[in-house]
Amino acid sequence: MNRALIYILSLLLALASPAKALASGAEEAFSPKEMVMEHLMDSYIWEITSVKGHEIAVPLPVIVRSSTGWHVFMSDKICHEGASYEGLYIAKEGKYKNKIVEDVAGVQKRPLDLSLTKTACGAILALLVVMVLFLVTARAYKKRDEVDYCPKGLAGIMEWQIDSIMNGIIKPCVGENYLKFAPYLLTAFFFIFVANLLGLIPFFPGGANVTGNITVTFFMAFATMLAVNLFGSKHYYKDIFWPDVPIFLKAIPIMPLIEIIGIFTKPFALMMRLFANIFAGHSIILSICSIIFVTAHMGVALNSSMTAVSVFFMIFMNFLELLVAYIQAYVFTMLSAVFIGLAQEH
Repeated sequence: MNRALIYILSLLLALASPAKALASGAEEAFSPKEMVMEHLMDSYIWEITSVKGHEIAVPLPVIVRSSTGWHVFMSDKICHEGASYEGLYIAKEGKYKNKIVEDVAGVQKRPLDLSLTKTACGAILALLVVMVLFLVTARAYKKRDEVDYCPKGLAGIMEWQIDSIMNGIIKPCVGENYLKFAPYLLTAFFFIFVANLLGLIPFFPGGANVTGNITVTFFMAFATMLAVNLFGSKHYYKDIFWPDVPIFLKAIPIMPLIEIIGIFTKPFALMMRLFANIFAGHSIILSICSIIFVTAHMGVALNSSMTAVSVFFMIFMNFLELLVAYIQAYVFTMLSAVFIGLAQEH
């Protein structure tokens, strides 16, 4: 049962009899931990819903290089219980759980996996939305006939938001070279914001936990680290390797060591801040939802009351997550701009 069905069922249970709705599954063991982790982890399929125990999902492309060569096929060939295709299958336990593996001389090994998973497809979808937003805005400005042209609709909203980020974050934090880094910082902001919003949509094609995946936040933080260190000024590197401190601190390279460590701790903080906040928000919403199913066999009165409470807090948390979606995009962009600006010092 995917997250969309859980949300919809939760709302229905608030209006109907929870005990009757869940009577058929009351005897089945329900694990909130498994339910939460199942929907937060990456997947080789994109779930849509379940009908009478039959899961409806969109299979995604599998691209793997195993010990026998390259394999390209759709994930529906290996996503069924016990299914195997061309010597590849999805591990059900162990350190490679829920990942594609192969058996080599009786040992389970992980091949090179370049598959388009749910997170990867969610990231691509977010990028496509960002591209459409930018292109629509650019097209509106190309059609302007007056110097003091004021765009309307979507282009007007984008102008307001871009102006806010440019004048509120990028320009004051980066400094005189702000136009050089504005494309990256604006792209990072809108990608994170759109990905966060799409992750809150509980039905296809939403629900992908993009920025709640540490691999995505790692590469975004790595991009910021490259922007900081590849375009850093001479003064920036002088402060790292030969800082303006007493000579005995230069003889004992404590300060350079601290500065070198700082090169990696700054992007690490970016990576963990974004990942932890989004991951935690999704976990809380799903955990609150699981209360309905945990109390399903505890009587109509208790289950009905807990269902009402659960639905109320889920709605509250979803509105709160809308705010968090913007704040996390804002904070990531602001910190990236600050780090880049510090590296532009003369």
